[in-house]
Amino acid sequence: MQRNHADLVAAKSQSPGATSALAASWRRSMVKHGLDPADRRRPERLSAPELAARHQAMEAFLHVAGPQLDQLHGLVGLSGCNVLLTDAQGVVLDQRVSDSDAAQFRDWGLWRGAVWSEAAQGTNGIGTCLAEGRQVTIHRDEHFHTRNTAMSCMDAPIWGPDGRLLAALDVSSARADQTERYNRLIQAQVAQTARAIEAMFFRSSFPDARIVVASDDQTDQAVLLAVDRDDLAIGATRAARRVLGLEREGALRPRPAADLLGRQDDLRGFDKGERAAVIRALARASGNVSAAARALGIGRATLYRRMARLRIGDNPEGLSQD
Repeated sequence: MQRNHADLVAAKSQSPGATSALAASWRRSMVKHGLDPADRRRPERLSAPELAARHQAMEAFLHVAGPQLDQLHGLVGLSGCNVLLTDAQGVVLDQRVSDSDAAQFRDWGLWRGAVWSEAAQGTNGIGTCLAEGRQVTIHRDEHFHTRNTAMSCMDAPIWGPDGRLLAALDVSSARADQTERYNRLIQAQVAQTARAIEAMFFRSSFPDARIVVASDDQTDQAVLLAVDRDDLAIGATRAARRVLGLEREGALRPRPAADLLGRQDDLRGFDKGERAAVIRALARASGNVSAAARALGIGRATLYRRMARLRIGDNPEGLSQD
């Protein structure tokens, strides 16, 4: 059976007409990376100093992700699953696994410090997820290496605040009787957890900004903008960058949030900023015009004139004079 799987992978990998995503990954593994599907060697593991350096570089991210890994393992751990978090190069940085399953996963190499990139291990959940930047499930004999065909792997990518691929979240199962239907349920939970980690890390990366959620019916990813005190958008998640037509990667050129979110009117220049300042003052004063005027350092009559010019209304609903 081992030879049969290796022969099948080799045949499909060498076929230029291979069109499925799985066959394309097998072909990359063999032709591009020069791997042998019958290779029985375990995954390479980084040395302790090398792993510590990667941990330090990702410390803030791992701190945010840790509680989400705990929660995910609480949902899937009893069914013989191992929860792993890698960096963008496929190095396992953190994991959650039950004591009863630890020996099996350690033997397979699904352990801290192991390198699971597609270039190193061929088609596998972690490596193929990172290579293609999308959710994947690699079920048993869909793996490139024959020695990995006893596991099922469900993965989702995590994108950083700069729009670049940051990590992969993986749930691997050791159960021989695990069905593809059950894999789909786990995959949905993995994807949800990955989105939560991405959104939480984005928020923590802009601690002094307010986070605006932009709606989009075409994606279930986090469409988030970080907006500073001057109402300039200074950060955006990968989904927001795509939806709003912003830079795909790297630092974001600050832009007025109102322009990005489509809140256009016929006010221009300083009038827009003044209108926003007046509305904020009124909101902070719970609609009390006199209190808002004092906060702005102007007289009540002056504030009324400005409200009229800015079309806020002479006495909009909810405002009081005293």
